[in-house]
Order: sequence, then structure tokens, then C-alpha cells
Amino acid sequence: MLKNTKALLADIWTLAKPYWFSEEKWMARGLLGAIIALNLTAVYVEVVFNAWNNDFYNSLQNRNRDEFFHQLLIFAGIAAAAIVIAVYQLYLSQMLQIRWRRWLTDRYLGEWTSLHAHYRMQLAVHETEHGPSSGTDNPDQRIAEDLNNFCDKSLELTLGLLSAVVTLGSFAAILWKLSGTLNFALAGTQYAVPGYMLWVALLYALGGTFIMQKLGHPLVGLNFNQQKFEANFRFSLVRFRENSESIALYGGERDELGALELRFADVVSNWWAIMKRQKILTWFGSGYSQIAIIFPYVAAAPRYFSGAIQLGGLMQTASAFDKVRESLSWFITAYVKLADWKATTNRLITFHKAAQQARLQAESGAGIKIDETAIGGGYALREAQIALPTGHVLLDQVNLDLARGQSVLINGPSGSGKSTVFRAFAGIWPFGSGKAARPKDAHALFLPQKPYLTIGSLREQLLYPAPPQLPDDDALRAALTDCGLPHFISRLDEQQHWAQLLSGGEQQRIAIARALLHRPDWLFLDEATSALDEESEDRLYRLLAARLPQTAIISIGHRASLAAHHQRRLLISGTGDSPRQLAWAS
Repeated sequence: MLKNTKALLADIWTLAKPYWFSEEKWMARGLLGAIIALNLTAVYVEVVFNAWNNDFYNSLQNRNRDEFFHQLLIFAGIAAAAIVIAVYQLYLSQMLQIRWRRWLTDRYLGEWTSLHAHYRMQLAVHETEHGPSSGTDNPDQRIAEDLNNFCDKSLELTLGLLSAVVTLGSFAAILWKLSGTLNFALAGTQYAVPGYMLWVALLYALGGTFIMQKLGHPLVGLNFNQQKFEANFRFSLVRFRENSESIALYGGERDELGALELRFADVVSNWWAIMKRQKILTWFGSGYSQIAIIFPYVAAAPRYFSGAIQLGGLMQTASAFDKVRESLSWFITAYVKLADWKATTNRLITFHKAAQQARLQAESGAGIKIDETAIGGGYALREAQIALPTGHVLLDQVNLDLARGQSVLINGPSGSGKSTVFRAFAGIWPFGSGKAARPKDAHALFLPQKPYLTIGSLREQLLYPAPPQLPDDDALRAALTDCGLPHFISRLDEQQHWAQLLSGGEQQRIAIARALLHRPDWLFLDEATSALDEESEDRLYRLLAARLPQTAIISIGHRASLAAHHQRRLLISGTGDSPRQLAWAS
């Protein structure tokens, strides 16, 4: 258990440390200092309130009306101070939480999106179901929910523990003084126990903590799995919504329903396990808390009935006992939150390590290394070996040069590795070895078979990714017209989920319009016109040649008609498990 605790604290520190030593460190530390000061002040107010109990209840016992009303005025002051402290404790804690969350979100988004780490992590996840990267599922949940939960729980539990420690130190001294000495005889021998109420509170709380830890330990794994199953179910629903047309065309609703029900069955099954475990914890926790209400009065009753203390002393002793017991029982009351915190930390640390590993692989040049050649050069593969994530070699010892302004068509049977060559030229394929050379001044645009469309305006679709110089509206309208989409000109600023609104052919026309607007030096197209009829495809290729005469166009396609639009042709041949061959067609 000690080893696991040390590992958890190390993981928490790994996640938390960067913010507290970042450019925001002084603001963060200042806010934390103010919150800690308010916490300590709140403990002092509780100490004052504990002393007030003695005077107030003694005034009742002595039927002293003047003292009674005087104590009510004192209570009003104590209550006002407690209210102000509570308000600013919450306000400053929330301020620190959102600042911390914003900083962490920016950092994690940067780690995830830079150097194609998101793509490398996705490929690594699919290597094996239980491989090293199996913990990086649902990155959206980890960034959107887990970071928020981590900041919230870190502040709540850390400050709660600090408050418990300070409260324990303050009220332990008070309880020791109020308890006096308990004298009793056992087997003919007289015993005296000084500060006995403190020892009773200590034994009561430690016993409860030990039992709670034993009963609640399984919650850590259950909470981890619950978050995972919930995210998987939510992701499946999103995929169903985004692919509703394809599902409807296939008539696949029954299959989808079955898959969704299986995903939700994991949620329900794990939820039942959490319910059963929390039921056990609630039985114990509720019993522990209910007994704690009366227990200090029973323990202090002998001194009250002996006349050693008055009613005020009894109430003050019971209040001090309860504060000591609450402090020592902090682990019990916070156990469920601690379990959730640990599960959140585990998810974030696996995501962080996976992102760091992906970035380190990219920075170290693992896989096919990108070599930026002198200005004016061309694209090339040198001694390149292109492999699959499983390690299977698709192409071996590839040496290939693509000159500026050249148009090349890459042909080959399905599954031969054409799209993988496309990814290697893009510099995103991490599996293999050798070099992919590209000129330093290369302005390249890669168009996959299924264009990526954001949720936004049509203008944003045409300009994605944002070019160095933004074209004017006349250029946007001309691009739409040239690509056969003049009816969309009036909708340039309309906000839509365009991937669901446009047909496959219209989406590919948008991608060609992007190429016309970006005017790249190198244009790579991976089946980028496959959803169009041959006549439309022919017109768009002629358009590219006319509008982008200096652009090198490298296409992957199956149609024989594409050959007329390219100067040279590359063939990928071979079958079976042996590496494919890549050669120029005669």
C-alpha cells in the first residue's frame, strides 16, 4: 500500500508541478496562499466557536438572561466571520481551479496536436488491445472532463487535508485540556488516563479509517472503468450520429442498436458493481457517523455526572471531540473522492506519457525521417522501408524522386500500400525506416479521399487550413463556381455541419477548391476525386492543370482515365506476404 501511495503521489506531482512553476506561478501561488490563509482563519473561528459553546450553555444552565443575550451577540459576530470566509474560500478556489484548468488544457492540447502526436497515439492504440498505449482511449474525455476533475479534486482534497491537520492540532490540545484525567479500577488496580477523550477519539477514528480503506479499495478500479465505459458509449453515439446516412443506406440500425446496447451493458454492469460497493461503504459510514453523534456525550458523561464539569464544559468537550474525530476521519469521509481522484490521475498520467512518447518518437526521427533539403529541391524517398504497425513490411528499399512541376500517377491493387506512401510523403507515417526528403520551401497540400470538414461556415471549409495569405471573397466565389458549386456562393457565411450536409462528391469538390485557393507547390491527391463521375473528374484535373501550372501533382487512383492527366506513372506490384515493388511504368 505504501508503494502504491508513493507512486500515486509521484504521478500527481508530475501532473501538477508544471503549472506551479509556469509563467503563472506567482498568481497561482498567491491565490493558493490566500485560500490557505482563509482555511487557517476558518479553523481559528471554529476554535472561538468551541469556546463560545462553554459560555453559552453555562448561561443556560445558570439561567443568566443577560449573559445569554450577550453570547447571542458574540455568536452573530462569529457567524458573520464564518460566512465571509466561506464565500471567499469558494470564490478564490474556483478562480484558481479555472485558471489551472485553462493552463493544463492548453498544455495538453498542445501535446496532443503537435508533431502529429494525436495520429501516432491513435495508431499505437490499434497495435494491440492491451498494448502499452491501451490507456489512451477517449482523449476527448481526458482533456475535457479528467483535467477539470483533476483540478477540482486536487484543490478540494489537498485543502481539506490541510484543514483537517490544522483542526486536529488545534482541537487536540483543547480536548486534552478539557478531558482531565479518567480514574478507574481494573482487577483491583487503580488506573489514571490523562486526556482520555483524546485517546478515545483517536482509537475511534483510526479504527473506522482502517475498516473504510479495506471496504473501499475496489472503488478505485471501478471508477476508472466507469469513466472508460461511459466515454466508449458516448463515442459510439457520436459515431452513429455522424454516420447516420451510411447506416440508413445499409439498413444497419439493428446492428448498431446491438452494438450500442453492448456498450451500455458495460456501463450498467460496472455501475451495479459500484452501487454494491458504495452500499457497503454507506452501511459502515452511516453507522460510524450516527454513533459519533452520541458517542462523545457518553464518553464525557462520567465527569459531568461527577460534577467535575458543567453543562457548558460537556458541550464544549463534545464539540472538541467531534472536531478531532472529524479530522482523524477525514480519510473516511473523503474516500470516494480519493478513489475518483486516483482513477482520474491514472487516466491522465497514461495519456500524458503516451503523448510524450509519441512526441519523443517524432523528435528523435523514429520511423521514416524527414530530411528538409535545399530550397528548390524535390520530394524523394531514400532507402525507405515502409511498414505497418504490426511490423509487416509493405515496401522495402524504396528510392524515388519527384521533381518540381511534375505530374505523377501512382497505381496499384487495393492494399498494396499506395495510401501509406502518401502518408510517408506527408511525414506522418511513423512505421518504417529511411528518409523522406522534401524542400525547405515546399508548400504542400495533401488531399485524402474523404476530406475533413469542420463545423463552421462554408468560408472556413474553403480556407482550411488557413493559408498564409487569405484570398478575398471574389476568389472564394470563383473557386466555388469553377469546381461546380456555384449554388453555394450565397451560403459562404452559413454555419453548418458540412460533413453531414454535403454529398461525397460535393465534399471532394470543396477539397479541390481548397487547392485552387492555397496554390501549393506540391499537391498530393489520394483518390481525391473517386466520388465524382469521370467527366467531372476530367474537368477538375484540367482545371488544376490550367490554374496551377507550376504545381507538381501526385495522384493515387484506380481509374485508367487519370493517366491522361499525368506525365509519369508509378506502379506498385506484388502479392502475398513479400514486400511490394515500386517502379516507374515504361
